[in-house]
Amino acid sequence: MKRFVLWLFAVVSFCQLTRGDDWPQWMGPQRDNVWRETGILEKFPAGGPKVLWRSPVTGGYAGPAVADGKVFVTDYTTADNVKVANFERKEFSGVESVRCLNAADGKEMWRYEYPVLYTISYPAGPRCTPIFEDGKLYTLGAEGDLVCLDANSGKVIWHRSLIKDYSTKAALWGYAAHPLIDGDQIISLVGGKGSHVVAFNKSTGEETWKAQTAPEQGYSPPTIFQFGDRRILVLLKPNAVTGIDPSNGTEYWSVPYTATSGSIIMSPIRYENYIYVAGYSGKSLLLKASNEGTKVEEVWKNKREAISPVNVQPMLQGSVVYGMGGKGHLAGFSLPDGKRLWQSTGPIDGKRPLGSATAFLVKNKDRFFLFNELGDLIIARIDQNGYQEIDRSKVIQQSNTAFGRKVVWSAPAFANRRAYIRNDDECICIDMAK
Repeated sequence: MKRFVLWLFAVVSFCQLTRGDDWPQWMGPQRDNVWRETGILEKFPAGGPKVLWRSPVTGGYAGPAVADGKVFVTDYTTADNVKVANFERKEFSGVESVRCLNAADGKEMWRYEYPVLYTISYPAGPRCTPIFEDGKLYTLGAEGDLVCLDANSGKVIWHRSLIKDYSTKAALWGYAAHPLIDGDQIISLVGGKGSHVVAFNKSTGEETWKAQTAPEQGYSPPTIFQFGDRRILVLLKPNAVTGIDPSNGTEYWSVPYTATSGSIIMSPIRYENYIYVAGYSGKSLLLKASNEGTKVEEVWKNKREAISPVNVQPMLQGSVVYGMGGKGHLAGFSLPDGKRLWQSTGPIDGKRPLGSATAFLVKNKDRFFLFNELGDLIIARIDQNGYQEIDRSKVIQQSNTAFGRKVVWSAPAFANRRAYIRNDDECICIDMAK
């Protein structure tokens, strides 16, 4: 009996040790950019990490999602050359695709395609990471195609055109705010009069409620915070920060706030009862909410030492926010005082800062994994004292351009002790096991 108990304990321990976690949505299982798997390498092997497979894809900024043994990627195929960043709105005819790849070998299992006319700037492809939940996959295309698919077969469960259904048009940079699943509903920015944000039944696609009006959709993902017994959905609109009831859209409060060109891209960050938001260029705002979250007051505004992100979601660790600012530095600043602790150009090339420089941050235990616009995967320590690089390896090519330089602007996924990274030509799987 004793031997059996020891054997059973060993089996259970081994299963726990080798179990892989999923990355089923933007920023991971808890939407916090924390990779909680163990057994991850400390440094890269000589010659860089092993690429386990490569699978062809086409254009897009949307990061992959990994769940249930599958990798989900969205992309855009067109006869026009759209691998060019521009601020003009031109028309490009093409097809958006949702691809399901086998996580073990990268082979395509199914694909769902639909025609779409792009009218947006930076027209390479979709922006929003797919969402997997309970055997269903939800995707949002750059021109507002909100789709629910059976994750095993690719069969369409429902498909809505937000532009047609709500008589609106895509924002300058397209639909880029990742939808949020909340109970039986999926919440998305939509646009149009009285429908800035809409909740849909996630099983049927039918509207549950709609609320708010704004000059444009903006790009900030809807985010829910818990204050006591009350849940507050915080929206960063192009002209205000607004808190509403996520069950019915009733407004609790709204504070006027604008950023240059309406560029508010980050999801709001909460520290204690403080809510931090920021946008381009140098625009920032700290609010303090009441204990029940139904009232707020402004603490400070447009602090130069705070981080104003463009492409990368900042992270809160303790009372310190880390992130890439619009002027090209990785930096840390403290809350609630907004004091800049340090800044560094290390994650890109350690030289001069580059406008809109991009390096996505994911934490694993006491280290961070960064994926930068050069196609480098980096291991580093980041704390209130600064940025300390441990190792880096170039893993994928820059396939697009921005501001006159080659870039790859797509957030990776980390699951199964692997990293899944895409550009506009391929999705690759990298071995990250110790």
